[in-house]
Amino acid sequence: MARTPAISRSRRLAFALLVTLAALLAFSGAAFADALTPESGGSPNADEIDSLYKLILAIAVVIFIGVEGALIYSLVKFRARKGAVAAQIRGNTRLEVGWTVGAALILVVLAAFTFFKLDDIRNPPNSGPNGLQLADNGSPMFASGPTKKFPPNGRALNVCVNGQQYIWRYTYAQDCANAALTSVFSYQEMVVPVETTVTLTINAQDVAHSWWIPKLGGKFDAIPGYTNYTWFKIPAKYAGTTFTGQCAELCGRNHANMTAQVRAVTPSEYEKWLDDRKADIKAADTAAAAQRKQIEQETP
Repeated sequence: MARTPAISRSRRLAFALLVTLAALLAFSGAAFADALTPESGGSPNADEIDSLYKLILAIAVVIFIGVEGALIYSLVKFRARKGAVAAQIRGNTRLEVGWTVGAALILVVLAAFTFFKLDDIRNPPNSGPNGLQLADNGSPMFASGPTKKFPPNGRALNVCVNGQQYIWRYTYAQDCANAALTSVFSYQEMVVPVETTVTLTINAQDVAHSWWIPKLGGKFDAIPGYTNYTWFKIPAKYAGTTFTGQCAELCGRNHANMTAQVRAVTPSEYEKWLDDRKADIKAADTAAAAQRKQIEQETP
């Protein structure tokens, strides 16, 4: 049965729309940036993750091209021909030993390079000389994973990251479990100084969330009743830059709206921001106390 003109036109229109959408995505800078590799540049741990990924990707591409090339070559060279009888091959010991040893060597190289990179991914470095001047944490040297690590000198700015449906809360305190009610806090946007090692203590208040600012390192789950830790250190050249991310764990109907921002500022700008937030909290406490006193006086 011949196609009707209406069906042909609708299919051509649908195809044209798909091609247009693909072109918009392909040529959009934001959509195509780091399309094949992780985002990086905002912190040393993100850079190490990116370099490790690129090595593994390069080896995988070489293997893929080799295997697919051999497959295509075999399909073309040994394709069925009229009157030809295919040779029956029962095994090749050298070939079998060769590809087994080759695969094992590739795994050894990847494992060695991964373990070489792992320390720089997990362990936070000291803050730079132009970073925020921090006091000693006074804590044992136990960053990423189930146990927390500090830089070699024990000094880091700690931020408590708490996932809530559907927003992130950041409390600036060294001891998140016993943080004072007057501790400085913010929602959605975290403000941090450049050239300063920032450690994160991550948990959740209600359901499972996942903290992820791609250019600042790996993704970490925020789980009620469990604490994860990570870190980042933003170079001085990114002062004034805002890094964006998104909750990476489906956490409810408004999951798509649970975004996160980290704004990098100079140490002096950070100290001013911190002082302003402390003043705001003190003013709010004073106003609340006055209002409470007024209510008590008016209540018989």
